[in-house]
Amino acid sequence: MRIAILGAGAWGSALAISFSAAHEVRLWARRREACEALSRQRASPYLPEVPFPDALRVEADLGAALAGCDLAIVATSTAGLRDTAEAVHAIAPSTSLLWACKGFERGTRLLPHEVVAEALPGAAHAGALSGPSFALEVARGQPTAIVLASRDDDFAAGTAAALNGPRLRIYSSTDLAGVELGGAVKNVIAIAAGIADGLDLGRNARAALVTRGLAEIVRLGVAMGGQSETFMGLTGLGDLVLTCTGDLSRNRDVGLRLARGQGLADILRELGHVAEGVQSAGSVRDLARARGVEMPITEAVCGVLFEGHSPAAAVRQLLSRDPRPE
Repeated sequence: MRIAILGAGAWGSALAISFSAAHEVRLWARRREACEALSRQRASPYLPEVPFPDALRVEADLGAALAGCDLAIVATSTAGLRDTAEAVHAIAPSTSLLWACKGFERGTRLLPHEVVAEALPGAAHAGALSGPSFALEVARGQPTAIVLASRDDDFAAGTAAALNGPRLRIYSSTDLAGVELGGAVKNVIAIAAGIADGLDLGRNARAALVTRGLAEIVRLGVAMGGQSETFMGLTGLGDLVLTCTGDLSRNRDVGLRLARGQGLADILRELGHVAEGVQSAGSVRDLARARGVEMPITEAVCGVLFEGHSPAAAVRQLLSRDPRPE
């Protein structure tokens, strides 16, 4: 299969490296100077320890990247999804499209599949890649399992089978809303987990937070059309556990730094990567309020991020809630 990976950040580079083992892959970088640096150094600045395979082509021209491709995978942040999907459709309208971003579009609060549906009405062969997957581990070839979700069952199953490999296992699903909601909301819960760890609240507290965080994800996910069983799988529980406990988690790192007294603006500047949980938190809160869904952990995270609440005060607020049936 000929694949164009659109977006040369950590995740796009990791997918390009992984899929190059069995497919003809082209990696597109939006900025020409970034493309030239990638071609010269043959490694991503985000994953410097993993060299690009010799067969991996780096392209600065989107048309050249898409020429003759069977599949385009958008690996930008959610903010870049709409423009990139529209550009792909303008150049290669018959090319199948996947996206590998998580979160909500800023301003519209749309999930990625809703953005694509709005930008490309009637697009049939399209779907999302999501699941518990740190880019560095995927690039290294460490075993990983993710999900390809599409409303077209045949497309989801067929494309998952074509991309599936011995180190990157890919399952299929038709629950686009559930898969994407799990991937978006878990980043908010991961910020809370980082705060708990940064305050040294202990493993018991982390376990409670992850469990109650999952309950929030399920409540909102079902209210927005997701299937409850999806949230018990890779893109729900699996991604939540990884993001809340892994040292490579950017969102958990945000929480750790907030708990240690660092300001949000300084954190985001120093990270140098997108922390989708910060972008998603307000959208998750607003969507939950609009549907009457109770999400106290999300509310507490938003209080710390946007309303000047201290991490310690947010924890006290959560712990002072009245007990209730689980």
